[in-house]
Amino acid sequence: MTAVAPFLGLPPVTTLTLVRDDVADALAEAEALVAANRHDEAVAQLEELWLNVRSDPTLALRQRVALAWSEMVRGNLEHACGLLEQADGIVRSSRFDAADRADVLFRRGCVAFQLGNVAAAITKLTRAIEMNAQSPLPRPLVAASAHEWRSRCYQFRRDWDAASSDAERALEISSRIADEPAQARALFQASLVAERRRDWLVARMRAEQALELFRKQDNTLAVARILNNLGGINFLLGDTKAAEDHLLAAIEAADAAGSEPDLAQAVNSLAQVYLRTDRPAEARVRAERAAELLAGRVDFLDELVNAQLVVARALAAEGDTDGAADWLDRADIAADALDSTSHRAAALVARGDLVRSLGDADAAADYFRCAAESLQDVNF
Repeated sequence: MTAVAPFLGLPPVTTLTLVRDDVADALAEAEALVAANRHDEAVAQLEELWLNVRSDPTLALRQRVALAWSEMVRGNLEHACGLLEQADGIVRSSRFDAADRADVLFRRGCVAFQLGNVAAAITKLTRAIEMNAQSPLPRPLVAASAHEWRSRCYQFRRDWDAASSDAERALEISSRIADEPAQARALFQASLVAERRRDWLVARMRAEQALELFRKQDNTLAVARILNNLGGINFLLGDTKAAEDHLLAAIEAADAAGSEPDLAQAVNSLAQVYLRTDRPAEARVRAERAAELLAGRVDFLDELVNAQLVVARALAAEGDTDGAADWLDRADIAADALDSTSHRAAALVARGDLVRSLGDADAAADYFRCAAESLQDVNF
């Protein structure tokens, strides 16, 4: 028997429920695409769903949040900001709680970090952690994710103690709730912190643990990223063969995942290995390719600077000092836009090496001194 609609012109209640359930199922499929790093497909599906979800606050919030995340990953940061502003407007309704608002605030912190607004990112992520804790039903995954991303911020600021504390806190929470994807991400950050502290054996151990979990989840993009880092760690440990093997595997995985920024990072890491093993021509070709892939990606300025410096050093090794100077100028511009002390220092050292090779030891010493002064923590 067909249910009778209570109002003229409206379909039966059973039909409305069925339609909402169908839309919710389609939204869940799109969210699964986001989780699987299939962001182009996710965006197409999420945009199609907007007309069907915008009148339902719960579904509309999920759609805006998922779409914002995919757009952030794709490098469309301003669009992601706009989507999260809309999500923030939706989540202020009394039907949502503090944990819902904390989740949106966490994501806004992530986008701020990708935009290079590290101070704003730390503020938002800290508020998200506090807001989530105040909820009657706090979400452990929001807390773990916010700590993981705040670790990234502290790494950028070279605050290794704070970065390590956040990575370990993220790992503790994700382990307690047995969320393996979150555990893998926390292990990855813990590995990065250990690497920057020159504790390379711990860095390798954490990276290998993360790799095992990422492979278990069949997360090709994350596998590419961790293989890239393992390549660098193995090189620092003196195992060039293992480094090259890991980096070639990282390039293959990044290509399979369809991520040009991650492909660029793996290609540039291989270029650095070639440069440091006296193969400047091979290094230059790969680093130029990496820089080409990263053109226009403001969220990957750090890797762009690295690639530009590799090209400059390779050209200098090949005897093209004018070309090297040109690429150093590009690296200076990108490092200024990135506002990273470490990258500015690396550019200064590369400039010092170049002028020293031209016989100007005094100018080289000035560049080296500037690099050292920019990195020192004690100023009086």
